[in-house]
Amino acid sequence: MLTPPPGADARGAYLPELAGLVWPAPARPALRRGGRAGFAVVPSAARPRLLVPAGSRRAAAGAVRHSTEAQSAKARLRRAVLATAFRTGLGRLAFRDRLVVEPGGDAGGGALDAHLAAVLGRPALLSIHIGPARANRKPVVQLLDTAGVPIGYAKLGVDPLTRALVEAEAAALARLATLDLPGVQVAEALHHGVWGAHALLVQSALPVGLPRAAPGPAAEAERAAMVTVSRCAGVDHRPYAGSAHDRRLEVELAALGDRPEAARLRAVLAGVRRVDPVLGLGAWHGDWNGGNSAALADGRVLVWDWERFADDVPLGFDALHRRVQTAITRAGVEPRSAAARLIAAAPDDLAPFGQPAGVADLVAVLYLVELAARYLRDRQAEAGARLGHVDAWLLPAVEEHLAGRPGAGGVAK
Repeated sequence: MLTPPPGADARGAYLPELAGLVWPAPARPALRRGGRAGFAVVPSAARPRLLVPAGSRRAAAGAVRHSTEAQSAKARLRRAVLATAFRTGLGRLAFRDRLVVEPGGDAGGGALDAHLAAVLGRPALLSIHIGPARANRKPVVQLLDTAGVPIGYAKLGVDPLTRALVEAEAAALARLATLDLPGVQVAEALHHGVWGAHALLVQSALPVGLPRAAPGPAAEAERAAMVTVSRCAGVDHRPYAGSAHDRRLEVELAALGDRPEAARLRAVLAGVRRVDPVLGLGAWHGDWNGGNSAALADGRVLVWDWERFADDVPLGFDALHRRVQTAITRAGVEPRSAAARLIAAAPDDLAPFGQPAGVADLVAVLYLVELAARYLRDRQAEAGARLGHVDAWLLPAVEEHLAGRPGAGGVAK
């Protein structure tokens, strides 16, 4: 059995588990030093971030170029340099750790690469990005041809949570294919089924390599795309108390049981109900961030990772999610401050969505309650995700706001 190398970080410790999921017994994944077989581990087996095909320079370079959505100029430059290194052969020399898989794996339908080739009707080389610890971390396999051009992406649901997310994304893609989304491009579901004990979704590759819009036009295009998604399944204006979102959130908070955070969230929801604002309800992507979208120079916005798509939510949730995630993960804003700033800036963020006047702060509060319920339901804190500890940042921000909000009646802590 593959074991973590000495000095492995959290992702290095996860590498054996990942290898066992993608190449189950009787296949024998092993770490070796040097050679052209298997997968180059970038930057090392102790600190893995990416597995790329070691036997093909072009495929390795293509895997690097399309591995993740680089959100900063520095990240884009680093990725370009790394892709060039693999294309010229220097990457193979610089990154010597290899994950080599001895043949023989069978997960109820053959090895994964053979199964995916059958699904696609053509051979495919595999590359895998290794993300940080999260409850919803799952194998996401990039599929490339020998020239390094992406063919598609395969997602494996390997436990109850990730299986549910893979199934949800398959359903979302099927539904989105029937809706009018002008200016928004969504991947096509190429295959949905099972591989062994795992849920499997294969979807087409979006044209992320096309020229991008400049920052200003990109931000405008992204806002317009969010509005389009919010209205794609229709809009309902109605008092919040008793709405579909209110009822669903109540059920989700009740399912959290006697956790102290759940009681505090129920009190926050009760405060919003006391105000009972009239809100516009529509759809949202559910996890719109800089790594899940790209605005192209031709005006299109590519959007992927639809596993959290839902309707009957207050209009503008995607814009709020984008702002707070960017503030925390990119700008380095302390999470509690980011949540408070989100509520304060909500009128500007929600202006394009047509919410009634005077309700933006409550929409932001409801978004944060929705996010907290998700993190607690998914047990993100237990999985090691920093933002999973909602009592340390999110709850104080919403409680403090509602304590001074006319009509909310204060929130017991």
